[in-house]
Amino acid sequence: MRPSYHLVPDAIWVAADRTTPYRAASLATEGFIHCTDGSAALIATANRHYRDDPRPFLALTVDLDAAGSPWSIEDDAGIYPHVFGPIERAAIVAVERIRRADDGTFIGLWPLDEATAPAAG
Repeated sequence: MRPSYHLVPDAIWVAADRTTPYRAASLATEGFIHCTDGSAALIATANRHYRDDPRPFLALTVDLDAAGSPWSIEDDAGIYPHVFGPIERAAIVAVERIRRADDGTFIGLWPLDEATAPAAG
């Protein structure tokens, strides 16, 4: 297994069609789905791009080896995989909420309550 995280607004994940592979909006606009290796890098990425966005966000743990689409890492730091196609539902192995401080800063991950969690696959 080759895990990486994908950041998604909660409402978008909940509304996604569970019968088809996952397609982030960036797939249509940029040609790939953004991922981030490591929870600390994910939190830093969330704060860099979405700190002022008040929506709740989720972190999908993606098994890149099972994604069903090619992927590569092209950044110098080697922590931002790009998936060049849809991600198979079975490759999404976990879904976690991203906890925020009162000022909107993302501060950590925590598991969803099993009773209220959107289905991961």
